[in-house]
Amino acid sequence: MAMETVQAVSSAYGTGQNGFAAIAGLGGEVPIARVLDGLFTFVWTLNPDGTLIAANRAPLDAAGIDADSVLGRPFWECPWWDHDLRVQEQLRDSVARAAAGETTRYDLVARLMGDSRTTLDFMLAPMNDQPGHISHLIASAIDISRRKTSEEALRLSEERFRAVVEVAPDGMAMVNRDGRIVLVNQGLERMFGHRREEMLGQPVEMLMPTRYHGMHLGLRSAYLQSPTTRDMAGRRELFALRRDGSEFPVEIGLNALQTADGMHVLATIVDVTKRKADQALLNKSLEEKTVLLNEVHHRVKNNLQVISSLLNLQSSTSTPEARVVLAESQSRVKAMALIHQLLYERNDFSRIELSVYVARLAGLLRETFLRQSARITLNVNNEALGLGIDLQRAVPCGLLVNELVTNAIKHAFPDDRPGRVDITLRRSSDGSGIIIVADDGIGLPADKELGKASSLGFQLIPLLVEQLGGEIGVSRDGGTVFTLLFHPEDRA
Repeated sequence: MAMETVQAVSSAYGTGQNGFAAIAGLGGEVPIARVLDGLFTFVWTLNPDGTLIAANRAPLDAAGIDADSVLGRPFWECPWWDHDLRVQEQLRDSVARAAAGETTRYDLVARLMGDSRTTLDFMLAPMNDQPGHISHLIASAIDISRRKTSEEALRLSEERFRAVVEVAPDGMAMVNRDGRIVLVNQGLERMFGHRREEMLGQPVEMLMPTRYHGMHLGLRSAYLQSPTTRDMAGRRELFALRRDGSEFPVEIGLNALQTADGMHVLATIVDVTKRKADQALLNKSLEEKTVLLNEVHHRVKNNLQVISSLLNLQSSTSTPEARVVLAESQSRVKAMALIHQLLYERNDFSRIELSVYVARLAGLLRETFLRQSARITLNVNNEALGLGIDLQRAVPCGLLVNELVTNAIKHAFPDDRPGRVDITLRRSSDGSGIIIVADDGIGLPADKELGKASSLGFQLIPLLVEQLGGEIGVSRDGGTVFTLLFHPEDRA
């Protein structure tokens, strides 16, 4: 301390009339008082009985007093200390001990200007002018209020940190660079079954199954080389070890903390035993529902096939006009059955992919209407890979394609006229789905309007478009082109 240096100098040069020594130099003696007045350190000189005989400017200015108001008074009765009887008694005792040759040092609170308070690091030491004779007492102090404030703030911060860690519902442990546990919370005690004192100071590997020990040493070293906030194992499953030797699944999050003692790692450990059990139960439930839905779609498909077969049997004993009607009905049934067939095959009950569905539907239509004739060709052009539609609107969409293609085959090519029907799938710029059914036949007569024609198919089309939540347009130039616009998935 600066005060100890002053004391040594004073002892070496003796004391002047003002209680401070003078330093011999060129041109005469320089009073130490002038030197001390330039310091922020508080310095006082006392007689062995505790009478104040000198003070530098720092304590006088800090208290807003002059030297005359305190010189000659007992040191403990001066304004710096008269705010607290306990402080005065402590100083009286220190003076007695210093007069007996003992140096004392401690923190105490002083009163300054405006009745403010500050904490001082205070020391009182005897000064000898010859062996065994104490001539003066030197008191010195430095203002440590800012340091005290910082220490208190740090203490409160540490207390808050420990309180947060302690009450956290998950297990938390802090590990130093050597891999030893330096802090645990009560959640960790409950989770592992160890008492706190059994874990502190121990290698963190005590909480792991033996098979992890060798690997963990390398992983820990690598993490400390480049510490980040992350989970410990990525997607790998981890297990921890309880005190009774049982293992349980955990997830571990790591946070690197720079402390006064170096880099530490705060590990948050979550017991996921219940979550794993719940996930397994959920997976089992989903699997059972999947099996059930598979069975439902399979049975619906089979029932529709039975209906199709009955229609086929009925047509064998019907008039030619009735056979045409029954064939159309059979085609509609097959279009619906195909949807359930695809859902059953693909094990995805949320959507069907239109490219696959339309290609399979075109095959059924060829078999039903074009099997005995090659004069009409039916083509599918897929320009929208991945275009899908949800189950709720898949049936009206399939029936629409079925009706448009069936009508083209039946009416666009009279008198054995050859031609072609094209089904094209596209996606618009905003992601909407487009299905185009075009033929190069004679064209749709001007008096034929959707919803108003006498045929069932033309009456069904507007209803199906409404169920689909789409729009349909017709072009009659150079054949007939139906353009169906709809929103894929569940955007309708």
